[in-house]
Amino acid sequence: MVTRAIVLIESNPIDTGLLQIKAAQRLGLHPIVLTANPVPYDYIVTEGAEAIHIDTGDLDALVRECSSLGAMHEISGITTSLEEFCGTIAKLCLHFNLPGPNPTSIERCCDKFVQRQLLSQAGVPVPAYRLAACAADAESFSAEIGLPVVLKPVVGAGSSGVRLCRDAGEVAEHAGYLLGGERISGSSRRILVEQFIPGPHYSIETMGNEVIGISAEDFGPPPHFVSREYIYPALLSKDEQKRVVEVSLSSLRALGLGWGPANIDVRRTEHGPVVIEVNPRLGGTPAPQLVQLAHGVDLVTEHIKLVIGEEWDLRKGRSHTAAAQYLLPDRDGTLEIGEASGATAEPGVAEVKFYFENKTRIVRKGDYRDKIGYVIVSSPSRARAKEMLQYAVDSINWSIVPFPILDDSDSHSRS
Repeated sequence: MVTRAIVLIESNPIDTGLLQIKAAQRLGLHPIVLTANPVPYDYIVTEGAEAIHIDTGDLDALVRECSSLGAMHEISGITTSLEEFCGTIAKLCLHFNLPGPNPTSIERCCDKFVQRQLLSQAGVPVPAYRLAACAADAESFSAEIGLPVVLKPVVGAGSSGVRLCRDAGEVAEHAGYLLGGERISGSSRRILVEQFIPGPHYSIETMGNEVIGISAEDFGPPPHFVSREYIYPALLSKDEQKRVVEVSLSSLRALGLGWGPANIDVRRTEHGPVVIEVNPRLGGTPAPQLVQLAHGVDLVTEHIKLVIGEEWDLRKGRSHTAAAQYLLPDRDGTLEIGEASGATAEPGVAEVKFYFENKTRIVRKGDYRDKIGYVIVSSPSRARAKEMLQYAVDSINWSIVPFPILDDSDSHSRS
């Protein structure tokens, strides 16, 4: 009998890769991960998935490999957990006549400058923004917009390269950093200079043309924007929730999205919600787990159903509060994980996870790669969920031991 398979272009546990593999297997599919990493993530092998080493940046090579796989399996769908491959997925699905998003819409959405143009033209509130090709442009535009500003690459995800710049010196330094070396890919080296919008931040999960969940999101210390805490659902008045939903759906229409999942970042101001960014994918972990705990909707599984042409079910089965906190390092050094605490045995503590093993060297990057792990809790009571989260985080035995400082005698003795 021919095996039904699903092809996953790259996989990452922080971006729902492991959840996709497990969901596919529950649906009776054989997951095949195409990856540029010659040594696949351990969980790919552990879960019984298949991994094939290939240049995932080469669309023609991916077409050939998928065609070859189609001779051995029934390829039911193609998807990814990583935003940088959403455009590739759209093109592959079109080529093989499989369910998938519109390639043009995905391409426009993944270009942050074009995205803002389309949103602005449709009347969706966005921060003031300018496109800079050099550090001098960035300095000029930041003065025009008004400090502080946010500098970011035009293409990217996970807050990589995103920084709050509070004065002209920081603008010049970070613009030079972004525009130098290989930090910005592609022939057009461009960065966005954006108005910084203060206020509460919300992360919205959508599927199709429906808002599934709205979470309140908090970040680690500036100047970076590394997610630190989520709570589902966000505590909003009926009017505030209505306005967030309206601006989210308007964003999907403006960008030609509406097939599959999207993750939308919004800031609430005294004048109403302002859209910071639209991502044409599921939010990374633990967002899908939080939605499932809070509302009973398994976004990863329902997305896989859509990918293979089956009907999804987005009906909410409960109304709980779910919360999560990322474990973020406050310094560079060696990760020390102590003996397991009793946190995981507490009722309502859904998961405690480390991304890295004990004794791993941690060097902060100022983006999603700084996340060491997370804690997830849920409860019918919002107050109880917040209490449990704090208790669980405080109970985990981990620390960052600073790297040893070598003096001149040490360095000479080792030379």
